[in-house]
Amino acid sequence: MPDSLTEAMRDLRRHSDALLASRVLTDDDDDFVGAIGYALRIQASADEVVRAVVQQARERGTTWQAIGEALGVTRQAAFQRYGKPIDPRTGAIMNTTPLAGAAELARSVIEDLAAGRWELVTERFDPTMRAGLSEDALAAAWAQIVGTSGAFEAQGEADVARAGDITVTNTPLSMEAGDYMARIAFRDDHTIAGLHILLPQAS
Repeated sequence: MPDSLTEAMRDLRRHSDALLASRVLTDDDDDFVGAIGYALRIQASADEVVRAVVQQARERGTTWQAIGEALGVTRQAAFQRYGKPIDPRTGAIMNTTPLAGAAELARSVIEDLAAGRWELVTERFDPTMRAGLSEDALAAAWAQIVGTSGAFEAQGEADVARAGDITVTNTPLSMEAGDYMARIAFRDDHTIAGLHILLPQAS
């Protein structure tokens, strides 16, 4: 039975051949739409090749530190993307795929915060968050940040990762006179399990 690397390489070659064939068979040199689809499949297949090589490296005892250095990322980032953590509660491989659309969810929560729509934020809270953080307390916390660093100006791109049963988003925030990080944790039902506004060095 072929190993995962062999299968991944076979898929990569199949998609590469399909792209080359599409460019030969088309009569319209300006029609790149189909080629873009093939290129995206090549990109996904190449990532599967990397995943298979990383898995083989781990099986041979390569550390996450070394793998991260080879990938140009931290060992934690490498583990979060390619690791297979075991759930200590069940012994099963944990789901490491972040909640789809988590970055967009975080963006909308931050927009509601910046606009003072506290009720729209708190109605997304899970029961534990709802019991621990009221609309008034949320408004007071945001007011403290504005009082310290001025009005909200912009938010950056969210960094998204799964941690156990939740997806954590870290979004840079720019205020008039300071920068922060909005860390929002989402459950798979899209409710908010955690909400923190942190100084960048604390995040």
